[in-house]
Amino acid sequence: MTNSELERAIKEFGQRCSNISRIYSIGKSVKGVPLWVIEISDKPGEEETEPAFKYIGNVHGDEPVGRELLIFLANWLCDNHLKDPLATLIVENVHLHLLPSMNPDGFSLRRRGNANNIDLNRDFPDQFFFANDDEDSRQPETRAIMKWLRDIQFTGSATLHGGALVANYPWDGTHDKRTYYAGCPDDDAFRFMASIYSHSHYNMSSSKEFLDGITNGAAWYPLYGGMQDWNYIHAGCFELTLEVSDNKWPIAAELPILWKYNKMSMLNLVASLVKTGVHGRIYSSGDGRPLPGFITVSGINYTVRAGRTFADYHRLLAPRDRYEVVATMPGYKSKNTSIWLDEGAMSLDFVLDPEVSVKGSILRNVYDCNCDSKSKLEFVEFLLGSHLEVFFVFIVILGFLCFLFQRRKKVKFSTTKQSTGAKRTVVV
Repeated sequence: MTNSELERAIKEFGQRCSNISRIYSIGKSVKGVPLWVIEISDKPGEEETEPAFKYIGNVHGDEPVGRELLIFLANWLCDNHLKDPLATLIVENVHLHLLPSMNPDGFSLRRRGNANNIDLNRDFPDQFFFANDDEDSRQPETRAIMKWLRDIQFTGSATLHGGALVANYPWDGTHDKRTYYAGCPDDDAFRFMASIYSHSHYNMSSSKEFLDGITNGAAWYPLYGGMQDWNYIHAGCFELTLEVSDNKWPIAAELPILWKYNKMSMLNLVASLVKTGVHGRIYSSGDGRPLPGFITVSGINYTVRAGRTFADYHRLLAPRDRYEVVATMPGYKSKNTSIWLDEGAMSLDFVLDPEVSVKGSILRNVYDCNCDSKSKLEFVEFLLGSHLEVFFVFIVILGFLCFLFQRRKKVKFSTTKQSTGAKRTVVV
């Protein structure tokens, strides 16, 4: 499809599947082409306690297979979301965002870079080298992606490339520009994610070049200014770089075959957001309000931020291991608990206590006065006087709140609204 044909296909999809989608733009290319996104969800455009995933195609202008595959994916979900369990699971439990073309200008020019001939996958801030630190000097496509991730808190992501057949994971670079394995703190989780894609693919996992069809980016070849590492470091998003076709620009007749080969990989990677990992919310024990705190895992130097509105978090972890999960929030006492993560997902809510309790702040102020005999007598007379009814109501309310809090701390079991397997729910 040309850029105009792609835009028409996106808008026609939005009309045909308006009940589970919305169409929006995150910005424009150098030449003013809108960067259209399809969001697919049972509640598109609404903020929920569900993880968000994004696919980005056509990062490099001469690698167009991804833009076609994302249209195939959108149409398949629209046609099957009430028929196929996996489609239903994704639509009802994930907010899926599809950006078919990040580089429409490069596509028109049939070259790797954008209209300014800049490689967009070298244009992001880098942890080792600081050439891209000036945001105003970055390309408009790059700035659009960065703003997008400030607006939406994505849990997982993948970009679709061409020229090889492998699932690539961080780190992409090394501090000395040498080629060797450079794993990030969540190396196990990333290897697990990459393996989901590779083993669901028609033949990626049988690669003779890459063991199991996956590779660490720096072990393949180091690159700097990449989007993958930036997502993980700055946006809290676990992103893979997927090479989905040996031929960068195949003939159009091969596209249905490439979709067939990648279909289950693309679906299973999105579904893994709710079928694995640890998910939950953080609350205040004082008034039950959501706390936009932080989740860490002992032994893994990485912090996941809970959502600002509902304080929901989604922590991707490799299964079949024991983890100590810690919840923190400034002004509150941290809490930790040990879990065994099976093949399925776990729901883990935290209820945090304020560092200064009600007894320690409000009630203590009453007793911090100079309580000589006269003031003690006046206080007793105050309670036994006309304010006795108010004091009694206060005690009843406090007792009721304590009762609710105790109920909240109980361990309970529930299932998700879709058949994602038995999802154990724990509140600590």
